[in-house]
Amino acid sequence: MEETLLKRWRLILGGDAADGTGISLSPEESRVDDALHALYDSDRRGGLGGSAPKVSRWLGDIREFFPQSVVQVIQKDAIKRLNLTSLLTEKEMLQSIVPDVHLVATLMSLSRVIPEKNKAIARDVVRKVVDELMKKLSAPMQQAVTGALNRSSRRRNPRYNEIDWKTTIEKNLRNYQPEYKTIIPEVRIGYGRKRRALKDIVLCLDQSGSMGASVVYSGIFGSVLASIPAVQTRMVVFDTSVVDLTDDLQDPVDLLFGVQLGGGTDIDRALGYCQTVITRPSDTVLVLVTDLYEGGNEKEMREKMISLVQSGVQLIVLLALNDDGAPFYDKENAQFLAELGVPAFACTPDKFPDLMATALAKQDISIWLSKNT
Repeated sequence: MEETLLKRWRLILGGDAADGTGISLSPEESRVDDALHALYDSDRRGGLGGSAPKVSRWLGDIREFFPQSVVQVIQKDAIKRLNLTSLLTEKEMLQSIVPDVHLVATLMSLSRVIPEKNKAIARDVVRKVVDELMKKLSAPMQQAVTGALNRSSRRRNPRYNEIDWKTTIEKNLRNYQPEYKTIIPEVRIGYGRKRRALKDIVLCLDQSGSMGASVVYSGIFGSVLASIPAVQTRMVVFDTSVVDLTDDLQDPVDLLFGVQLGGGTDIDRALGYCQTVITRPSDTVLVLVTDLYEGGNEKEMREKMISLVQSGVQLIVLLALNDDGAPFYDKENAQFLAELGVPAFACTPDKFPDLMATALAKQDISIWLSKNT
């Protein structure tokens, strides 16, 4: 046990006389050491350089040595520390790298410079991540949203063709009459008259570079919401201009490749556009995903936020929608929203379905937040 711990410290410290462990590594452990040195001690060892084949071999090594969760962390470090972003446009890298949310965000930012001959491979990488996320997140979102809408639309003493028989029977079991072998439906439970969409949802996403992972998750959830007939979903992305990607919601890969990460931020302009597409304010949930750093007219932005809230729109401001921990954000604008009665907070993907259910049921988001932080 002591030797195992010393070897781990040896791998962490990187060897040489300064590590103080005095431990020797086996040939296999030396390969692990070399793979870590190539990234974390690149100045001394020459690093991975700018060669895609060399990086591809290194990626193969780390997949052999570490579990996928660790590989994703190492890949993210490599792209950041060694400035390997440009290599992601090359076929060898795209075929070697382990796909994850952060890689998808990076490929989105490179979508305009990936050579045409490699775009199909890049789309396959994104598709793999999207399919995994859809499989994980689709059912919880559909169940949460559908359940919230069913509860909010349920009413007493409905018309005959609107009766929810299963719920009605459950509510009246105490009225079972053995001699008649029947239940007297003292209370009838049903649903209101069906409409094409009970609620409208607008997802408004800041596509500045720092919001990459949040945009990926938002795109996935937007596609899931678009598949639910009871809600009408619109997807809007913005930097200094505004683009409506609602028509791409049927295919989340097309949606994500329609996003251009990077650039400035004009929240005021984005909110102005959202106001033009909101037709039923009291039945609309507007989810604004942004770090609140405004590059446009901050005064006008705040006035639009006030106007939206006063019109009856349920405004939700997410500083991040990812698993990356505490985000950086504009604290003054967050404080302004808090005073307006709109909490601004980060949300993890696994909590987002329940958050949307709470919003669609017109429950207090502040209470939900207090129970989930």
